[in-house]
Amino acid sequence: MADKPTEAHLKANRKWDDKNKERKQYINKRSVARNFIKQLATNDDLSEMLALISDRHKILKKQIDE
Repeated sequence: MADKPTEAHLKANRKWDDKNKERKQYINKRSVARNFIKQLATNDDLSEMLALISDRHKILKKQIDE
């Protein structure tokens, strides 16, 4: 079993969380999406996601090309 984090470590984590709210939210949402795909998604879910991913790729490519 891992050692419990020290109070200093917890304080440092809270400080990072407070300073990086958007990054933390991004990482959390990415993790949720990956876990859904790996563990719960049905064939229908995956088909829909592939279409969404393709659309997103097109949008990003268009932004880069502009």
